[in-house]
Parts: sequence; structure tokens; C-alpha cells
Amino acid sequence: MARPVTLFTGQWADLPFETLCQKAAEFGYDGLELACWGDHFDVDEASKSDKYCKGRWEILQDHGLTAFAISMHLVGQAVCDRIDERHKLILPPDVWGDGDPESVRKRAAKKMIVAGKACRRFINNAPESAKEASGGVGGGKEKGQGRGEAFPAVVNGFTGSSIWHAIYAFPPTDQKYWQKGFDDFAKRFLPILDAFDKEGVNFALEVHPTEIAFDIASAQRAIEAVKGHKRFGFNYD
Repeated sequence: MARPVTLFTGQWADLPFETLCQKAAEFGYDGLELACWGDHFDVDEASKSDKYCKGRWEILQDHGLTAFAISMHLVGQAVCDRIDERHKLILPPDVWGDGDPESVRKRAAKKMIVAGKACRRFINNAPESAKEASGGVGGGKEKGQGRGEAFPAVVNGFTGSSIWHAIYAFPPTDQKYWQKGFDDFAKRFLPILDAFDKEGVNFALEVHPTEIAFDIASAQRAIEAVKGHKRFGFNYD
């Protein structure tokens, strides 16, 4: 079958989910990558409710759409970032809390783990028609990988970075400085990846400015930092 073409919904999170589904279908897309803000996908609800997950699929299917991934860019950004008042604008209230930087980072990491559970439940609840149309994605074991190791459930997103602010070369920095940033990333994201591993979920980092990986060289450093963890991949789109 031809490769499905899907649309990330994050730029249109101000639109109701059903409205966006209607528009995406009219535009000719095969499916959506669901942003976990606005009303498009609630990770707290999806992590514990088959009914909620089936409801998302029903709306998608009503418009002839499928889904392969959810996206946690905003919360993921706060896992490694140097937190300041800007983050309050993008984070859910339960992650922002009192705004204490380290507390925000820890709450963001916990929310990412919830997102892994939500993604697994969402994919497990895919209707048979969606599984057939996508080559079997979503079937299989309760915490399995749909059509095996080739295509598990996927959470896309950002990681943030404790060192991006220093990317400009003055004041000068040495390699030890940069390594501390990659070590911090590994410390904060390995527990998330381990939790995803238990659920059969991949994390796909969008390589992007302000992230721990923002080009080919930094992506390689990030891979080394997480020791080639099998639930960690890169999205260069």
C-alpha cells in the first residue's frame, strides 16, 4: 500500500477535534498525529479509559481517518529546559504547578510517562478497519507492538535542553560543559524511555532548535547519551 500521509494537529489545537477531522479529510489526508493539548487528545483520560480512546477512534473513523502517533511536544519541552515564565503559557496547569523549575521538570517527566500509557491504550483500541488500513498497526498483545517490533505505538515530541541557551560561542564553553547537558538529558529521559519500553511505545524526538538534538551531530550525541535505547528515535521532518 502507499505510505499514509497524516497531519499533525498541534498548529490547530484551537479548533475542536471533530472540526479538524472534517477539514483534514476534506484536504485529502489519510490520518492525524494527535496533539495532546486543546481537546484533541487528553493523556490523563486516555491512559485509564478504553471508552475515551474508542471515542477518539470513532470520530477519526467517521471522517475516514486513521492515526499512528500522539504528540507531547509542549510537556516534553519542559523535561530538560531551563524553566522560566514562558513555559507557563504552554504547559497544562498540573505540570506548571507552583512554577518551581525543578518541580516543573519532574512533573513534566511524570506526564510523559502517562502519555506512554495513553498511547498504548489508544493504539490497542484501534478498530479492525484501522488496523487493516494501516497494515496491522494497533493489534497484537496488550502491551505489544501492533505488527511486532517494526511499528510500535509512537509518542512524538520535544525534550527541551539545559544547554541550548549557550549554543552561541561566546562566552566560550568547553566539551565538559556540553557533556553535562547530554548527561542531564540522559538522566531525565531514561526513566521515560524505560516506562515506554514496558508499554511497547517509541519516543520520536523531533530534531529542532532548542532541543537536545538540533542537527545530525547533536542527534548522534543524544543517541550516545541514552546508550542506543531501542525506544528512542528521531524525526527529521
